This record gives sequence, C-alpha cells and structure tokens, in this order.
Amino acid sequence: MIKNKQDYLNYLEEDRIALRRKKQNLHGKLKDFILPDCAWRFEKILRTTEYHLNCNHKLRYLLYYYRLLRLCDKMAIYILPNCFGPGLNIIHLNGIFVWGKARIGKNCRIYHEVTIGSTPSTQLGPRLGDNILIGAGAKILGDIEIADNIAIGANSVVIDSFTEKGITIAGIPAKKVSNNGSADYINEMSSWLKRNS
Repeated sequence: MIKNKQDYLNYLEEDRIALRRKKQNLHGKLKDFILPDCAWRFEKILRTTEYHLNCNHKLRYLLYYYRLLRLCDKMAIYILPNCFGPGLNIIHLNGIFVWGKARIGKNCRIYHEVTIGSTPSTQLGPRLGDNILIGAGAKILGDIEIADNIAIGANSVVIDSFTEKGITIAGIPAKKVSNNGSADYINEMSSWLKRNS
C-alpha cells in the first residue's frame, strides 16, 4: 500500500518496468502525448489516486478518483484503489473487474475479461499472492487464497483456495494442471530489467 511520496514513486517505477516501458526522453514524452499508452495512463492515475487517498489529501483524492472512474468507464474496466501491489501489468484494457476488497500482491500480470470478485455468500474478496499470471477470461471468486507464483489458465473459474506455490491451475472449476507456475514470466521480467536498466 502506498503510504508516502517515496512509496508512490516506487510503485510507479515498478509498474513502468512491469509494462516494459523504457524511461522516456523528450521525444518519448511527445510520442506518448500523441499516441498514449492506455495501460500506463490508467496505472498512473490509479497510483496517484491511491497516493492521495492513503495520505489523506481529500480534495486531490476526490479529483483523481473522479478521473479514475471516468477512465474506467471509457476503457470498460473497474479497478478500485489499493487492490494491487507494485508491478501491475495490464495486458489488454477490456472487461476487467476487480472487487474493492480483493488484495493482489506484487508483479501481477492480468489479461482481458478477468473478474476478481465476491460471491453471494460472502462480501470478502480473494487474496492473491505475488507473481500471479491471470489468463484471459478467468474468474476468481469468493473468500479464497491463491499462493505465490501461480499461473491461472484462460477462462478458468477459481472458487477454491490454492496454497501450493508455483503451479498452474485451470478449468471449471479450477484444479491443478501443472507443476510449472508463473516462473517463466518472472524470468522474462528479470532479463528485461537487466537489459534495460
């Protein structure tokens, strides 16, 4: 959770790295102004909203929260502040819904048409660990816990907790299908970081 200006800058930097965006010079900023990267734009507004909310900057929070909601409507996504840890990587901005009480750790990679929400029996959201890969169309529902380094297959429906780290789960309802988790994604991110630091 972002608690001060340094946390805010750290979250933005980790999100930039997760989205594989190079640090920009003047030419890059001009290009971004003309052809904006929608995921990066959304994540910057999300993190700024979180910063103002958690630091009790009431007026600035309300202004950025309004901007965040307008952007959510425009991009057909719904993600509230303080759900994701640093290193968020939204691959496709379309049809993503994240319940406000869900908690997702650092370095989450999320594709389009994903729902992370509650069930009628509970208003609590899922708790996902670090380094999670969520495939397109996956649904993660209820008061459940997902361990670190898990890959969730496309169109899976996850309604049970998975506490074994580093596996792949898939299906309706989801079950373990492989001992290989999101490690390939983590290694890919590490090598990109080394090349572009």
